[in-house]
Amino acid sequence: MSTLAPLRLLREPSNASEGNQSNATVGASGGWCQGLDIPNELFLALGLVSLVENLLVVAAILKNRNLHSPTYYFICCLAVSDMLVSISNLAEMLFMLLLEHGVLVMRPSIIRHMDSVIDTLICSSVVSSLSFLGVIAVDRYITIFYALRYHSIMTLQRAVVTMASIWLASTVSSIVLITYYRSNTILLCLIVFFLFMLVLMLVLYIHMFALARHHLNSISSQQKPTTAHRGGSLKGAVTLTILLGVFFICWGPFFFHLILIVTCPTNPFCTCFFSYFNLFLILIICNSVIDPLIYAFRSQELRRTLREVVTCSW
Repeated sequence: MSTLAPLRLLREPSNASEGNQSNATVGASGGWCQGLDIPNELFLALGLVSLVENLLVVAAILKNRNLHSPTYYFICCLAVSDMLVSISNLAEMLFMLLLEHGVLVMRPSIIRHMDSVIDTLICSSVVSSLSFLGVIAVDRYITIFYALRYHSIMTLQRAVVTMASIWLASTVSSIVLITYYRSNTILLCLIVFFLFMLVLMLVLYIHMFALARHHLNSISSQQKPTTAHRGGSLKGAVTLTILLGVFFICWGPFFFHLILIVTCPTNPFCTCFFSYFNLFLILIICNSVIDPLIYAFRSQELRRTLREVVTCSW
């Protein structure tokens, strides 16, 4: 049994017949084409760890009034997106185990409906995670380059509208994706969106790091101390760059999988790559596990609040 229902729909290209896929697999000799057999217990364990970690992040942000700002609200939404991955994984795992052991007996139509609900949750988390990473990068960019105007540009009202718009767009797009997941056009739209967000964030971070280097050069030449505000902003840029790198490593193989589905569904190499689908799913879940750890170690205020939450110091 594989996990993550919506991604399972994309395990193999729909325009390749079983005969072609079998021939391609045979033609691509070598044991590495057999893929990996990942135990379901690993999916379950990672899902539980991710759920607990992200719940702590959300609780810490809600608890500490110093973290009640647009930046941390966006980070909170990113944690909720990661929680969707965990909840969907755990829900499907429990759902499938109950069906396999005969504890839960349902009609095929109801099973398909439940599967679609889980599909929507996962796909919504994919789009929302990408979107909030982009929004956080833009927020950091405004903090650094428009520090004096930040509070007039990124008001609480605009932040709320941005978050609501992203969640609405993520839900609608996930429904469309689940409905037309066998269409190459839909897959291309998802791939283009992924690449667009990556390019956007890379451009912003390169510009921010260019400013950081110029600022350090100015300090060394003029011996002027940096401001705490500017130093904190640059530290935030480093944190988000780490987040981007982790996201790319964890989600990159899956999106490369989608690219191969569109471009070479019956090629022997592509067929071998498809056989490692469960590994891509593990990487996706690992992304939701790693993100909270980065928040805790990079943000001193959040780390202190997390410690208070764990020790119940309310």
